[in-house]
Amino acid sequence: MFGSASKAVFHLIAQSGTLKKLASRYGMRKPSSFARRFIAGETIAEAIDAARTVEAKGMTVTLDLLGERVTNLDQADAATREYVAVVDAIVRAGIERNISVKLTQLGLDVDKASAVDNLRKILERAEPAGFFIRIDMENSPYTEVTLEIFETLWRHGYRQLGVVLQSALYRSEQDLLRVNALGARVRLVKGAYQEPKAVAHQKKADVDAAYARMLKTLVTDGHHAAIATHDPAMIDLARQWAHAQNIALDRFEFQMLYGIRRDLQTMLVKAGYCVRVYIPFGREWFPYFMRRLGERPANVMFVIRAIFGEDG
Repeated sequence: MFGSASKAVFHLIAQSGTLKKLASRYGMRKPSSFARRFIAGETIAEAIDAARTVEAKGMTVTLDLLGERVTNLDQADAATREYVAVVDAIVRAGIERNISVKLTQLGLDVDKASAVDNLRKILERAEPAGFFIRIDMENSPYTEVTLEIFETLWRHGYRQLGVVLQSALYRSEQDLLRVNALGARVRLVKGAYQEPKAVAHQKKADVDAAYARMLKTLVTDGHHAAIATHDPAMIDLARQWAHAQNIALDRFEFQMLYGIRRDLQTMLVKAGYCVRVYIPFGREWFPYFMRRLGERPANVMFVIRAIFGEDG
């Protein structure tokens, strides 16, 4: 795994408009292009095709229309309308009704009340149609406000709603108890963002140790726990802990990213576990893609090989 300095470099690159334009020209232009390993495509039709392929392998899916940190309410309204259209497209396609959203994509940086209203618009279309909506967790400045919005909507009766917690943050172990007490569903991740030492563990061993503690709490006391990791050690721990605590296999699921550790996904399905694949798509794929590269050196080597393999 890269150190924190290298991870920070990828986050910096993710903000480059010039590199984004260059990547957009080559990353998605044909089925073999380098970004397609991790991004289903730029359209909902491509995402639905990817979801059908995943479901045919015995896995479930969640779709994520990529985008974050819009800078005005017109962009937030456009993203909201696009998500409503995604909901309708999923219903027509007949694939699993599960999506993930980011609050900054809905205008949180511009106006909190507008972001909440936009999320309500999505929920009001999605919940009656039987969708589950996961609010993705962004970096640490958004943690508390994300949880506040989630809790407010939960208390207003939106119960097909879940949230994400990151073991890298010191506060997350207490946040897990907070969300478990509501009876809500948590996706547990390690955290893909570069965070300051004032709020987050800086050593991989400390992030892993926190993840292991939270995993045990979530599997034992959570509500359809989502163990989101590609780390074989953490997957083995979850399996061993669930067996030791006599936890039924349908009370939790493993979640993995589209295009990453497909061998592990297949192995878990064959072993009888529930596996959900997070399928990202959309035009705003570059920042997400760079975070994936920052997480694993193997991802970087895959992209380098793919770029040099392009025929121009």
